[in-house]
Amino acid sequence: MQFAQRLNPLRRNVFADMDSAKAKAKAAGKEIIDLSLGSSDLAAGNHVLDTIKDSLYDPSTHGYTLFHNTGEFRKAVATWYENKYGVAVDPETEVLPLIGCQEGTAHLPLALLDPGDLALLQDPSYPSHSGGIHLAGGEIYWLPTLAENDFLPVFSEIPQQVRDQAKLMVLSYPHNPTTALAPLSFFQEAVQFCKENAIALVHDFPYGDMVFSGSPPAPSVLQADRNKEISIEFFTFSKSYNMGGFRIAFAVGNEELILGLRQVKAVVDFNQYKGILNGAIAALTGPQESIQKTVNTFEKRRDVFVNALNRIGWEVPTPAATMYLWAKLPESWQGNSMEFCTQLVEATGVALAPGSGFGNAGEGYVRMALVRDTSKLEQAAAKIAQFLD
Repeated sequence: MQFAQRLNPLRRNVFADMDSAKAKAKAAGKEIIDLSLGSSDLAAGNHVLDTIKDSLYDPSTHGYTLFHNTGEFRKAVATWYENKYGVAVDPETEVLPLIGCQEGTAHLPLALLDPGDLALLQDPSYPSHSGGIHLAGGEIYWLPTLAENDFLPVFSEIPQQVRDQAKLMVLSYPHNPTTALAPLSFFQEAVQFCKENAIALVHDFPYGDMVFSGSPPAPSVLQADRNKEISIEFFTFSKSYNMGGFRIAFAVGNEELILGLRQVKAVVDFNQYKGILNGAIAALTGPQESIQKTVNTFEKRRDVFVNALNRIGWEVPTPAATMYLWAKLPESWQGNSMEFCTQLVEATGVALAPGSGFGNAGEGYVRMALVRDTSKLEQAAAKIAQFLD
């Protein structure tokens, strides 16, 4: 059977590759300690779950949920955004529900790019960012996002020819996978760069709340583009509210970008089940103390795991944000990151994500998700020590 050429760049995926390796190790009898996916093991709030449960018995929630049936959710988002970031948002034209941030980054290029058009993406970056460009038939110019520049791309190094051709740039801070933070001044520079070059600026913002003590809050890109001239931002309930499996997120920003994404979504989906939207409203309008509790949990896990890895001789930096560690391969390792991760899970059951799965600049690194309790993280470090020995 002949498939479209657009599938060719999508045939390999870091998470699918590691899923196969985990399945092989499990079949061989290994207990899997899965640190390869950023899927929180913490529970959503009871008030959120109760709202969704109550919705199940309301037959008015059982039908399709078209755009105008999401008005209450969009109003809650607009209020939440203004209270949190001091940016006024029109719920009718500047907010759109999403089925996860990944849907937004995958679908928006279909609204912006014709085949052959150029997009600017970070290297390394989350895989769905490039996946959406490939589906749209676009071309990618990679922005090196390297340790020597604090994992921030340098806009002045982008050639003029590339600036003239680019239609879209995707940024994401706090950054997955490098865990880096970006200051508001960086976003101001990015907004100015995109205005000067007529480039739509997309900010993927799933870890906006996942900043640890001692670091400043993560800014929204709309704080640098208050008139929403060229920017759109994606926020998910997966991290802050532990609702990953519910697949609920939203886009906020420039009304033309919102409309373009809405037009793509109209031929793909009818939005989430209304009960999930009700749960998301409860999350935004209800008690917010659970967010800090979640952040504190991941900060404690970070400290335990970093210390455990350092004790076994693997020097790992302490991240200021996200739910990951981003570490160079152990000095004793002679192979690449995929070989390290597949051999590690085969030998020990500990699953990490190879840095190469996030881009060429990710080679030589691994990403470790802090999605198990501290005892499991200690156990994982002990197993890694045995593997390295």
